[in-house]
Amino acid sequence: MHLEADLHTHTIASGHAYSTVKELAEAAEKRGLKMIAITDHGLKMPGGPHEYHFSNLVALPRKIGNVEILRGVEANILDPEGHLDVPDRLLDQLDIVLAGFHTGTGFDNRSEEEYTRAALAALRNPRVHIIVHPGNPEFPLNIEKLVLAAAAERKALEINNNSFNISRPGSLPRCQLLARLAQKYRVWVALNSDAHVFTAVGNFARAWQVARSAGIGEDQVLNLTVNRVKEYLGWHRRRPQLTQEEKALTGRTSQPRAVGV
Repeated sequence: MHLEADLHTHTIASGHAYSTVKELAEAAEKRGLKMIAITDHGLKMPGGPHEYHFSNLVALPRKIGNVEILRGVEANILDPEGHLDVPDRLLDQLDIVLAGFHTGTGFDNRSEEEYTRAALAALRNPRVHIIVHPGNPEFPLNIEKLVLAAAAERKALEINNNSFNISRPGSLPRCQLLARLAQKYRVWVALNSDAHVFTAVGNFARAWQVARSAGIGEDQVLNLTVNRVKEYLGWHRRRPQLTQEEKALTGRTSQPRAVGV
């Protein structure tokens, strides 16, 4: 399966990544990608960017070579209420918002109940599009509750390729469980590289292996095509909140409801 978009990449602005926007885009084009999202870490990440980084993303070209550029962030979830470390006024300027847990941002060593509550609250935030690396055992949460909430909110959950390479040891069993439940409840998944250097852009091999082994097909992969990504983001911009009736209908469908419908 060839994916057209990588929705989770980092530049030197993240403080612990090693490539520029131009380098990421050029590497993406060589891999045959048509879109990347620049999603540097949020403000609480040690060594991370200043607010000015996100307000000035308007300076980025919409296209480098043949690769479309999405302006985004990987925001940090800070508390059980799901608050993020990037102000809403900045989030509203971005094309895509990822949210997840990271060490050193002030929300460490909590219970499964607290992490689950926080992730579900972040999912309900209309500005958030994807919950990233939810299989990380360092931040244990109830995977089934997360998947059910994602189905209700029509949000995507990430299977992060980087979790199986150099970071987040012990993620595989939890990501496999997430993939099985995502397949069962027909939840969107995003297979992302989480590239911190240009050589990793577009590397989804292990994430796709986990998804495929769980029975997830191309119809559930959010970043399969650029058009699908645009429809998904557009739908969430137009209708950021669902009624209880719509959520109930979503939970009963056997296929992901077409975004924009």
